[in-house]
Amino acid sequence: MRKAIVMMHNQIAGHLVENEEGYTFSYAPEYLQTEKPEPVSVTLPLTDKAYTSKVMLPFFDGLIPEGWLLEIAEKNWKLKERDRMGLLLACCHDCIGAVSIRVENKSE
Repeated sequence: MRKAIVMMHNQIAGHLVENEEGYTFSYAPEYLQTEKPEPVSVTLPLTDKAYTSKVMLPFFDGLIPEGWLLEIAEKNWKLKERDRMGLLLACCHDCIGAVSIRVENKSE
């Protein structure tokens, strides 16, 4: 199982988890209780329910680089194009826009 922290404007907005069944994204309760929380995407409206999918959720998949930049990432981090979570964790720490992805500490 791999976990990512989803940041919105440098604030923890939620968590993305990959396990043998697929992917789950859920907003952090603390984020939902802030004064004016924003959804990370129009396709992921604010809710206290989890979003689940057998494949990477399209919004997060769209953050992963394509073309020659993807080839560089695959070579540098020895990742395969099909390892969407690995690519997201390796490449999306400093995305363009308000959302960024951080590796969740494994010491939980």
